[in-house]
Amino acid sequence: MQHSSVPELAHTRTSLVHWVATAAALAAVVALSSFLQPDAASATASHPRPAPSHAPAARPVPAPDPDRAHYPLDCPAPPGERSAKPRVSDRAEGDLDGDGTPETVAVVQCPAGSGSPPDGVYVVTRTSAHNAAPRVVATLLDPEEQRTVENLRVDGRTVAATLLGYSTLDIPRCCPDVKDRTHWNWRSGTFLRSAGDTGATHTV
Repeated sequence: MQHSSVPELAHTRTSLVHWVATAAALAAVVALSSFLQPDAASATASHPRPAPSHAPAARPVPAPDPDRAHYPLDCPAPPGERSAKPRVSDRAEGDLDGDGTPETVAVVQCPAGSGSPPDGVYVVTRTSAHNAAPRVVATLLDPEEQRTVENLRVDGRTVAATLLGYSTLDIPRCCPDVKDRTHWNWRSGTFLRSAGDTGATHTV
């Protein structure tokens, strides 16, 4: 028996059309899927922001407390007491040697019941030991010079002050009659005194 070729051709044409339609639909799905995917370059910001730093900023080292230092003074004890502690009457702060750590310049005197006790001027610095008392590293003015200090200040590596004194021993200790504007400059590892001075000060 001879079979007609029409049904086979029709079936073949139908399968071919179905295959083509399926392939076209699949291609459309793939194209649509790729279109909806985020671009790899655009998914990452072109200029990413750096992560915020939560580390605290370094705090500046404070100048040493001159009230905690031990000064080379032997203060006479007032009546009825065993000893007398020197007192700090003025202070100024600054990085005198340029190492990034400030020092304190202290005006120190022994307590006196009356009159104007002579002043000493000292440079005080921190020590490496934890919670240790500051250390006196230089004497700018010795109390034996019988001077009192006004207008103490620090400007860079220079300490400046006005020194009040006496022209003769007959001048009452309450009323100085000599005034010198004095500077101490840090040079070559020591403080050099100028303007109304008696020479370079010594370091301790």
